[in-house]
Amino acid sequence: MNQVALTDVAAALWSRVVKGTRIVGIDGPSGSGKTSLARLLVDQTAATLVEIDDFVSWTDFAGWWPRFNDQVLKPLLLGNDAHYQVRDWQHDPMGSSLNGWKIARWSPLIILEGVTCTRRAIADHLAFRIWVEAPREVRLARGLTRDGDASRDLWIEWMRVEQEFFLTDGTRHRADLCVDGTVPSGTARESEIVILDEI
Repeated sequence: MNQVALTDVAAALWSRVVKGTRIVGIDGPSGSGKTSLARLLVDQTAATLVEIDDFVSWTDFAGWWPRFNDQVLKPLLLGNDAHYQVRDWQHDPMGSSLNGWKIARWSPLIILEGVTCTRRAIADHLAFRIWVEAPREVRLARGLTRDGDASRDLWIEWMRVEQEFFLTDGTRHRADLCVDGTVPSGTARESEIVILDEI
Protein backbone atom coordinates (compact mmCIF):
# COMPACT_ATOMS: atom_id res chain seq x y z
CA MET A 1 0.00 0.00 0.00
CA ASN A 2 1.23 3.47 -0.85
CA GLN A 3 0.16 6.93 0.24
CA VAL A 4 -0.33 9.32 -2.65
CA ALA A 5 -0.94 13.05 -2.44
CA LEU A 6 -4.42 14.07 -3.50
CA THR A 7 -2.85 16.73 -5.71
CA ASP A 8 -1.03 13.99 -7.62
CA VAL A 9 -4.27 12.10 -8.16
CA ALA A 10 -5.93 15.29 -9.37
CA ALA A 11 -3.05 15.86 -11.79
CA ALA A 12 -3.46 12.32 -13.12
CA LEU A 13 -7.16 12.96 -13.79
CA TRP A 14 -6.33 16.09 -15.78
CA SER A 15 -3.69 14.24 -17.81
CA ARG A 16 -6.11 11.93 -19.61
CA VAL A 17 -8.65 12.58 -22.34
CA VAL A 18 -10.83 9.96 -24.07
CA LYS A 19 -12.80 10.81 -27.20
CA GLY A 20 -12.46 14.50 -26.50
CA THR A 21 -13.79 14.30 -22.95
CA ARG A 22 -12.31 13.87 -19.51
CA ILE A 23 -14.87 11.84 -17.52
CA VAL A 24 -13.76 10.12 -14.31
CA GLY A 25 -15.72 7.40 -12.52
CA ILE A 26 -15.47 6.72 -8.78
CA ASP A 27 -16.99 3.32 -8.12
CA GLY A 28 -17.10 0.66 -5.43
CA PRO A 29 -19.50 -0.92 -2.99
CA SER A 30 -21.89 1.19 -0.93
CA GLY A 31 -20.39 2.65 2.23
CA SER A 32 -16.82 2.30 0.97
CA GLY A 33 -16.00 6.03 0.93
CA LYS A 34 -16.69 7.02 -2.69
CA THR A 35 -18.59 10.19 -1.81
CA SER A 36 -15.88 11.45 0.54
CA LEU A 37 -13.20 10.92 -2.09
CA ALA A 38 -15.30 12.54 -4.80
CA ARG A 39 -15.84 15.66 -2.73
CA LEU A 40 -12.13 15.96 -2.01
CA LEU A 41 -11.32 15.66 -5.70
CA VAL A 42 -14.00 18.15 -6.68
CA ASP A 43 -12.46 20.60 -4.21
CA GLN A 44 -9.06 20.01 -5.81
CA THR A 45 -10.18 20.23 -9.43
CA ALA A 46 -13.46 22.22 -9.60
CA ALA A 47 -14.88 19.31 -11.60
CA THR A 48 -18.57 18.90 -12.34
CA LEU A 49 -19.98 16.14 -10.10
CA VAL A 50 -22.79 13.74 -11.00
CA GLU A 51 -23.99 11.47 -8.20
CA ILE A 52 -25.48 8.07 -8.96
CA ASP A 53 -27.68 8.39 -5.84
CA ASP A 54 -29.83 10.66 -8.02
CA PHE A 55 -30.69 7.59 -10.11
CA VAL A 56 -30.45 4.40 -8.09
CA SER A 57 -33.05 3.17 -5.59
CA TRP A 58 -33.43 0.34 -3.10
CA THR A 59 -35.74 -1.45 -5.56
CA ASP A 60 -33.80 -0.65 -8.74
CA PHE A 61 -30.12 -1.50 -8.49
CA ALA A 62 -29.25 -1.33 -12.18
CA GLY A 63 -32.35 -0.68 -14.31
CA TRP A 64 -31.93 3.11 -14.19
CA TRP A 65 -28.93 2.96 -16.52
CA PRO A 66 -30.77 3.77 -19.80
CA ARG A 67 -32.07 7.03 -18.28
CA PHE A 68 -28.59 7.91 -17.04
CA ASN A 69 -27.15 7.14 -20.45
CA ASP A 70 -29.71 9.32 -22.26
CA GLN A 71 -29.94 12.24 -19.83
CA VAL A 72 -26.34 12.45 -18.58
CA LEU A 73 -23.75 10.50 -20.51
CA LYS A 74 -24.79 11.26 -24.09
CA PRO A 75 -25.05 15.06 -23.61
CA LEU A 76 -21.75 15.28 -21.73
CA LEU A 77 -19.94 13.23 -24.37
CA LEU A 78 -21.21 15.70 -26.96
CA GLY A 79 -19.88 18.63 -24.93
CA ASN A 80 -23.33 19.73 -23.76
CA ASP A 81 -24.83 20.29 -20.31
CA ALA A 82 -26.80 17.35 -18.90
CA HIS A 83 -30.39 17.91 -17.71
CA TYR A 84 -31.60 14.96 -15.68
CA GLN A 85 -34.50 14.04 -13.42
CA VAL A 86 -33.59 12.86 -9.93
CA ARG A 87 -34.86 10.21 -7.56
CA ASP A 88 -37.46 11.32 -5.02
CA TRP A 89 -35.73 10.02 -1.91
CA GLN A 90 -37.73 12.33 0.37
CA HIS A 91 -41.25 11.29 -0.61
CA ASP A 92 -40.62 7.79 -1.96
CA PRO A 93 -37.57 6.32 -0.21
CA MET A 94 -38.52 2.72 -1.00
CA GLY A 95 -39.70 3.25 -4.57
CA SER A 96 -38.26 4.65 -7.75
CA SER A 97 -40.33 7.81 -8.22
CA LEU A 98 -38.72 10.85 -9.79
CA ASN A 99 -39.03 14.44 -8.64
CA GLY A 100 -37.27 17.56 -9.87
CA TRP A 101 -34.42 18.16 -12.28
CA LYS A 102 -30.73 18.94 -12.02
CA ILE A 103 -28.22 20.34 -14.45
CA ALA A 104 -24.67 19.04 -14.72
CA ARG A 105 -22.69 21.70 -16.54
CA TRP A 106 -20.24 20.44 -19.09
CA SER A 107 -16.72 21.15 -17.94
CA PRO A 108 -13.19 20.04 -18.88
CA LEU A 109 -13.35 17.51 -16.03
CA ILE A 110 -16.46 15.59 -14.99
CA ILE A 111 -16.62 13.18 -12.05
CA LEU A 112 -19.26 10.46 -11.81
CA GLU A 113 -19.61 9.08 -8.30
CA GLY A 114 -21.59 6.07 -7.22
CA VAL A 115 -22.20 2.37 -7.39
CA THR A 116 -21.68 0.82 -10.87
CA CYS A 117 -20.68 4.12 -12.54
CA THR A 118 -17.64 2.45 -14.13
CA ARG A 119 -19.57 -0.58 -15.33
CA ARG A 120 -18.56 -2.27 -18.57
CA ALA A 121 -21.16 -0.32 -20.57
CA ILE A 122 -19.37 2.99 -19.91
CA ALA A 123 -15.78 1.88 -19.44
CA ASP A 124 -14.54 2.92 -22.89
CA HIS A 125 -15.85 6.47 -22.39
CA LEU A 126 -14.01 7.03 -19.10
CA ALA A 127 -10.62 8.69 -18.97
CA PHE A 128 -9.97 7.39 -15.46
CA ARG A 129 -11.61 4.73 -13.27
CA ILE A 130 -11.20 4.76 -9.48
CA TRP A 131 -12.31 1.87 -7.29
CA VAL A 132 -12.86 2.52 -3.55
CA GLU A 133 -13.21 -0.34 -1.10
CA ALA A 134 -13.54 -1.01 2.61
CA PRO A 135 -14.26 -4.15 4.69
CA ARG A 136 -17.85 -5.34 4.70
CA GLU A 137 -18.36 -4.65 8.40
CA VAL A 138 -17.13 -1.07 7.99
CA ARG A 139 -19.46 -0.46 5.05
CA LEU A 140 -22.45 -1.95 6.85
CA ALA A 141 -21.78 0.12 9.97
CA ARG A 142 -21.57 3.29 7.88
CA GLY A 143 -24.82 2.45 6.14
CA LEU A 144 -26.69 1.78 9.36
CA THR A 145 -25.33 4.98 10.89
CA ARG A 146 -26.77 6.90 7.95
CA ASP A 147 -30.04 5.00 7.42
CA GLY A 148 -30.80 3.54 10.85
CA ASP A 149 -30.75 -0.03 12.15
CA ALA A 150 -34.21 -0.66 10.69
CA SER A 151 -32.54 -0.71 7.28
CA ARG A 152 -30.23 -3.62 8.16
CA ASP A 153 -32.03 -6.20 6.00
CA LEU A 154 -32.12 -3.75 3.08
CA TRP A 155 -28.40 -3.13 3.39
CA ILE A 156 -27.51 -6.81 3.65
CA GLU A 157 -29.53 -7.65 0.54
CA TRP A 158 -28.12 -4.63 -1.30
CA MET A 159 -24.57 -5.71 -0.47
CA ARG A 160 -25.30 -9.17 -1.82
CA VAL A 161 -26.69 -7.78 -5.08
CA GLU A 162 -23.82 -5.35 -5.63
CA GLN A 163 -21.19 -7.99 -4.90
CA GLU A 164 -22.78 -10.23 -7.52
CA PHE A 165 -22.89 -7.36 -10.02
CA PHE A 166 -19.27 -6.33 -9.49
CA LEU A 167 -18.02 -9.91 -9.84
CA THR A 168 -19.98 -10.49 -13.05
CA ASP A 169 -19.06 -7.10 -14.50
CA GLY A 170 -15.38 -7.32 -13.53
CA THR A 171 -15.55 -3.71 -12.34
CA ARG A 172 -12.58 -3.67 -9.97
CA HIS A 173 -10.24 -5.22 -12.51
CA ARG A 174 -10.77 -2.32 -14.92
CA ALA A 175 -9.82 0.29 -12.32
CA ASP A 176 -6.85 2.54 -12.92
CA LEU A 177 -6.53 3.14 -9.19
CA CYS A 178 -7.77 1.19 -6.15
CA VAL A 179 -8.22 3.26 -2.99
CA ASP A 180 -8.55 2.30 0.67
CA GLY A 181 -11.81 3.89 1.80
CA THR A 182 -11.32 3.21 5.50
CA VAL A 183 -9.43 6.47 6.10
CA PRO A 184 -11.90 8.66 8.04
CA SER A 185 -12.86 12.07 6.72
CA GLY A 186 -12.06 15.16 8.76
CA THR A 187 -8.46 14.14 9.40
CA ALA A 188 -5.10 15.52 8.35
CA ARG A 189 -4.80 12.59 5.97
CA GLU A 190 -7.36 14.16 3.65
CA SER A 191 -4.38 15.62 1.76
CA GLU A 192 -3.46 12.08 0.66
CA ILE A 193 -5.11 8.80 -0.16
CA VAL A 194 -3.99 5.23 0.40
CA ILE A 195 -3.57 3.20 -2.76
CA LEU A 196 -4.24 -0.51 -2.42
CA ASP A 197 -2.78 -1.31 -5.81
CA GLU A 198 -2.41 0.20 -9.24
CA ILE A 199 -3.79 -1.94 -12.02
